[in-house]
Amino acid sequence: MKILALDTSGLVASVAIVTEDKLLAEYTVNNKKTHSQTLLPMLDEIVKILEIDLADIDAIAVAAGPGSFTGLRIGSSTAKGLGLALNKTIINIPTVDALGFNLYGTDKLICPIMDARRNQVYTGLYEYKENVYQVVESQKAVEIDEIADEINKLGRSVIFLGDGVEVYKEKLSNLLMVPYSFAPLHLSKQRAACVGALGVLYFSKGLVVTAEEHEPTYLRLSQAERELEEKEHAKNQKAVSN
Repeated sequence: MKILALDTSGLVASVAIVTEDKLLAEYTVNNKKTHSQTLLPMLDEIVKILEIDLADIDAIAVAAGPGSFTGLRIGSSTAKGLGLALNKTIINIPTVDALGFNLYGTDKLICPIMDARRNQVYTGLYEYKENVYQVVESQKAVEIDEIADEINKLGRSVIFLGDGVEVYKEKLSNLLMVPYSFAPLHLSKQRAACVGALGVLYFSKGLVVTAEEHEPTYLRLSQAERELEEKEHAKNQKAVSN
């Protein structure tokens, strides 16, 4: 089995090809170039190095959201386009689940946090039970205070990772009442290898969709949609007051 994996859900662009027991290749860039500039050249480079034909892959795993609206659209459209062209199924991997999958074997809670702006994060809670990755709290968009409060109530040590750490590290230190730590830099951001590894598990369980069915998961309205909603709300409030 060969799975092509894509993750453009955040600042990082990452492409990988994995099998059931091997990471064949991974190309990850965390730089200022847009994913639309980097993703396809990265994929082309991996294919050339491995000397494989994309027609030989079994499925395409993609970080399906939440995350950056622009980034998700790029990853989603690339996965959908390849799926349609190659007649391959798509494996929708929850972004936060894949981010947490960077860590393995710890007895601590795993809490990925992606900066969602406006004092919010995309987050969830995960753990290992008998070396099996488990979802404690499914991915969601909440204020940083809310996830910190949940962790405090659980009363367990926690490891944080994700681009939200850089934004909320100081605030977390003031909010948390349990032991906490932060993942090292090589494990702290999205990796297509994690998307691919989860993709192998999903594929074995038949958790796939057709390319036509694939859609990203946003969890929140886009900034433009939120601003329009706020304008409409203000307009309605003014009309009521008049």
